[in-house]
Amino acid sequence: MNDELFLQSSAFFGQLQAQIVAALEDLEGHTTFRCDEWRRDDPGTERGLPQIAGRGRTCVLEGGRVLERAGVAFTQIDGVFGHEQFAASMPGDGLHFRATGISVVLHPHNPHIPTVHCNFRRLQRGSVGWFGGGADLTPNYVNQADIVHFRRTWRQVCQAHRHLVDPAQLESACDHYFHLPHRGESRGVGGIFFDHHTDNPTEMLGFVQQAGLAFLPSWLPIAQRNQHQPWTPEQRQWQLLRRGRYVEFNLVCDRGTLFGLKTGGRIESILMSMPAAANWAYDHTPPAGSAEAEMLQVLRNGVDPRWLSELG
Repeated sequence: MNDELFLQSSAFFGQLQAQIVAALEDLEGHTTFRCDEWRRDDPGTERGLPQIAGRGRTCVLEGGRVLERAGVAFTQIDGVFGHEQFAASMPGDGLHFRATGISVVLHPHNPHIPTVHCNFRRLQRGSVGWFGGGADLTPNYVNQADIVHFRRTWRQVCQAHRHLVDPAQLESACDHYFHLPHRGESRGVGGIFFDHHTDNPTEMLGFVQQAGLAFLPSWLPIAQRNQHQPWTPEQRQWQLLRRGRYVEFNLVCDRGTLFGLKTGGRIESILMSMPAAANWAYDHTPPAGSAEAEMLQVLRNGVDPRWLSELG
């Protein structure tokens, strides 16, 4: 296993977590994160789960001025798969694996500020290691300026590393991955996504580092310009319904959540991505011509291609 590259990746993810937490606390002004340092040494044999040893730092903020709930988690673990079948779902050889990464999920109070998510990771199974990650924006209402800003930020990162990644491919992969097949809806309005990227590992670490540093510039300006917009009880209810879709994706489709659950991960860290409040309504259909119906059409049909032509 490439220990040096793994440790470099892990060190960066830990530093990035501290930077993001500090910036979000500045945004809040008064509310701070609760940060739990944890260590794990679990043989896993009694439950048929992987043997795991590792550490992490899970930071959660609840009831803030801007953020209703926010989670920023760092993890570094070593393990041995308990079942060959699960191990075979990942690249590499043997049953030994290592994983390190950062995961960020922000659920704002204001329905006009989009929920946002990003995660970046380095995994190794036996002799094979790879990078994965991405970022996506989940608004409740269509705002062209917000969508273009978010997607432009990530495209610029990809364009700076065109010898490693194809911007269009990572954008398309995001649209494909963050999709609820049982609803026929996207979870959000795009970003980037990549996984199992084994080539050029040292250069890919540089790409992952620049992408990680792009998270705050991709979302903070959106939050800052929308944080004082007034909202109605009806808009709050729509926000809660959209959060219900977010929960559905994370529990049914998300690879990271499923990996954590199948490896017996720390449940508080795995479920930190869940919103503080969500709702479901039977056969809910927004009124035709409403802002809510406009959002639903974008989630079902995609972002207007004319907007994407502005990304550069």
